[in-house]
Amino acid sequence: MNKKKKIAIYPGTFDPITNGHMSLVNRATKLFDELIVAVARASTKSTLFTVKQRMKMVEKSIGDKPSVRVETFDHLLADYAEKLGATAIIRGLRAVSDFEFEFQLALMNRRMARKVETVFLMPALSWVYLSSTMVKDVARNGGDITSLVPEPVAEMLAKKFKR
Repeated sequence: MNKKKKIAIYPGTFDPITNGHMSLVNRATKLFDELIVAVARASTKSTLFTVKQRMKMVEKSIGDKPSVRVETFDHLLADYAEKLGATAIIRGLRAVSDFEFEFQLALMNRRMARKVETVFLMPALSWVYLSSTMVKDVARNGGDITSLVPEPVAEMLAKKFKR
């Protein structure tokens, strides 16, 4: 029997990737044959790091996980998912406040890509409060973020804020 590979896409700006994101990467790799961490080039958010820097941080943070690859994308996520033959889009939920936006996004993606499901995952309880914005703010103001992000990210933030 030739079973179709289950491919999931975990999209985001990852500016920067945090331990909360890594928690979702680890959870998703247990559910899918292949995980594509898709770093968004274009975004409504203004980013601290360039797409190349964000890609580098994600790649270094993930390390050698054979079922995970890192790519960039700059068009509609639904189209990208269909092009790659993905069966799912991974989205993280930290709190109830995330749900309304994520729900609307999931419904729009379903409308545009009927065969692609959105799978909501929660990070480990220890990372529920964590966001990239919070990490950047703490780092910008001289706080210790080493327990909140993978080591390559802590190094890049230290360089960025000259600490």
